Amino acid sequence: MTTTLTPTTIITDPRQRAGVLITVSLALMMVVSGVSGLNVALPELAADTGATQTDIQWIVDSYTVTLAGLLYISGAIGDRFGRKYLLVAGLIIFGGAAAAAFLTSDPTTLIVIRAIMGVGAAAVMPTTLSIITSSFPEEKRGSAVGLWVGVAGAGAVLGLVMSGLLLEWFSWSSFFGLNVALAALALIGALVLVPNSVDEHPPALDVVGGLLSLIFVAGLVFGIIEGPVEGWTSPRTLVALGLGVLAGVIFVWWEARQREPLLDPRLFRLRGFSTGSASNTVQFFAAFGFFFVAMQYLQFVIGWSPLQAALGMLPMAVVLIPLARNAPHISKSFGYNRVGSSGLFLMAVGFGVLSLITVDLRYWLFVIGLILFGAGMALAGSPATTAITESLPAAKQGVASATNDTSREFGSALGIAILGSVLNNVYRSDVSAATASLPPEAAEAAESSVAAAQQLGVAAGPQGAELVASANDAFVSGATASLWTGAGVLILAAIFVFVRAPRKR
Repeated sequence: MTTTLTPTTIITDPRQRAGVLITVSLALMMVVSGVSGLNVALPELAADTGATQTDIQWIVDSYTVTLAGLLYISGAIGDRFGRKYLLVAGLIIFGGAAAAAFLTSDPTTLIVIRAIMGVGAAAVMPTTLSIITSSFPEEKRGSAVGLWVGVAGAGAVLGLVMSGLLLEWFSWSSFFGLNVALAALALIGALVLVPNSVDEHPPALDVVGGLLSLIFVAGLVFGIIEGPVEGWTSPRTLVALGLGVLAGVIFVWWEARQREPLLDPRLFRLRGFSTGSASNTVQFFAAFGFFFVAMQYLQFVIGWSPLQAALGMLPMAVVLIPLARNAPHISKSFGYNRVGSSGLFLMAVGFGVLSLITVDLRYWLFVIGLILFGAGMALAGSPATTAITESLPAAKQGVASATNDTSREFGSALGIAILGSVLNNVYRSDVSAATASLPPEAAEAAESSVAAAQQLGVAAGPQGAELVASANDAFVSGATASLWTGAGVLILAAIFVFVRAPRKR
């Protein structure tokens, strides 16, 4: 095992390579499931902690905001100071924060802790891939990267199922116990097996660019999440949105003038780079926005257990995983612009079918929507990543990898924020008629979340049945509106990819 800090540390021992691959796969699964797995626990978490719908959005999205906002700068830190050091530091931060989350039940504290977990995840995610590309022999690198891509995709669904299994017997906090276990296992592997390495010519640390990217993501997400509660024209909402947009504009201006930028804005002139990034962003916008909405619908409205809800999503993975393996070949045969746009359009059709949900689940129809959505994501996903990586030379593959990761996490953060806010806005509007006769404090609680409305209705006995029914109807209306919003975004992205993406086969 090599622990010396060197520019090139190639692992020649097959057993060590296998151990390193298992280690980085565990670390990557920890990061990905940290986004998806919590969705299963949200209904129980909301009921137990009294979290509002806005609190729930922030508990999920504070993680993705810091993760997306810090990916570029953390990759540069690893290249300069050592990838193993950054991986170990990220695992310690993530695991320590998860342990703190396991011990708390206050929504505000959870939001802060989840943001800290996102800092750790931002250190871990790009490092897992760069360790493979820097320490595996060239002939072994392709298959290892392929496994990395598979874990990145399957980790989201596995996170749902693992969380569902835990919640069958334990409380919602057991999700954070799973995070601690994964972090501990990966940390042991990192300390024992992973070699350290740096770039021979590491990029300069663009701290200003890193800070601007974080403010950009945080400002936009804050404004979008708080809008339904504070009002879209309230000073708080407008300042947050304005700050986010301003930070984004300054980021572009700043990066265009750096000799070694975190992200050169001129790269988006490349057709493959721009369309691949846009496609990735919209795919994960739709997928994680859908997970956020669907897990609550299946548990709050339909009454399924966490495990039933997680298993109910598996048809999407059944079609997504095998089709994703063949998507690159399909793309080569028919052209990226055709296959990528078809995948996005198929995802939109899936959302259209899923929007037919009611308070009485027709699962066969739900499955059709899941299959269409999963097939579309498989067709759009691999070609988008390929379009990004093939747009840049070998010396710029670090930028390509960081952009691929950041576009996905940025899309996840926006999807949870925007689709969650559409859900929240419609729910609050529709349920208000049923809460008009309630005392002001009870009415505000019922309008803040479907969990609170159901608890108030159950506590009121037979007289509360109307409130529960109205809350369920309002939630379904909000979920339907969010799905149609997602479908519209997917269709616009499909048109953009078809018109702009490379047509080469």
